[in-house]
Amino acid sequence: MTLRRCLRGRGLSLVELLVALALSLGVLLAASVLFSGANHAYGAHADAVDVDDSGRFALALLGRAVRQGAFVNWEGPGAAAMDPAAPAPLAGFDNRTLPETGVAIAGALPGAVHGSDVLAVRYPGAGAAPHGDGSVLNCAGFAVHAAEEGWSIFYVARNAGGEAELRCKYRGTSSWSADALVKGVDSFQVLYGIDTDTPRDGIPNRYVNASTILALDAGLGLASAAELNRHTWWKRVASVRVALLLHGERPSPAAVQPGSYALFGPGYGTGPEPYPDPGTWLSTAALDGGARAPSRRLFSAVFAVGAPLE
Repeated sequence: MTLRRCLRGRGLSLVELLVALALSLGVLLAASVLFSGANHAYGAHADAVDVDDSGRFALALLGRAVRQGAFVNWEGPGAAAMDPAAPAPLAGFDNRTLPETGVAIAGALPGAVHGSDVLAVRYPGAGAAPHGDGSVLNCAGFAVHAAEEGWSIFYVARNAGGEAELRCKYRGTSSWSADALVKGVDSFQVLYGIDTDTPRDGIPNRYVNASTILALDAGLGLASAAELNRHTWWKRVASVRVALLLHGERPSPAAVQPGSYALFGPGYGTGPEPYPDPGTWLSTAALDGGARAPSRRLFSAVFAVGAPLE
């Protein structure tokens, strides 16, 4: 009886131990696969949320800036903006970038990221210097007082790490500066809705790019800056249409990716416009260079400017 009890207390046999280890390893392997999948799904979801937040934030800033282009401070010197010889509240370039510290949009540079555009809005401030009353803010969030002209300039440039950013350029207290707004920019494109009616009714009849407006102004044949300010087509802009293509940091979990992105729809660029518009149509292969594509989302909006009527 004692020998039988000793034999029962020896523990597991080698075969039983190997079976237990195999089962344990199978459970651990299954758990690790589930954990890896959950972690990947969480990362993809977080990446998509970041892209969505960045796009909404950028559109909110762009919309606020464009609407400020129609602002007139009737209680201060800003009322001079209604002078017909005053510069237009909007300006821009196609397929250009800007130096960070240059004055306004002077010195625009070629070689923009995927044909990205430049959009500049100028407007009067409000309230006493030096900080104003806080009702007028530039794209960096700083107040603009009534004794100065506010600027919000949007363009795309690469940071020190080579990543493309949508930047906000503004005039500081002593110099011009630029801050990054959102990263992961594939392209930033702008169209302008011009009111071609005479007399004007404030409703856009045609959407064109900045190059077309510059060509229309050149066709006026006006040598005087004051006369050009009076008749410039920039003052006929009644709305602004923007498109922003952003990408995330992680490869997309989607099995099939779009082959291309038409930022203003498939119909844009097929009409009689005399200028090509780089960056409004982008192929995924050109964007990623054969690497696995990240998550992407296209953001677009139309903002009313409220161009003055004749």
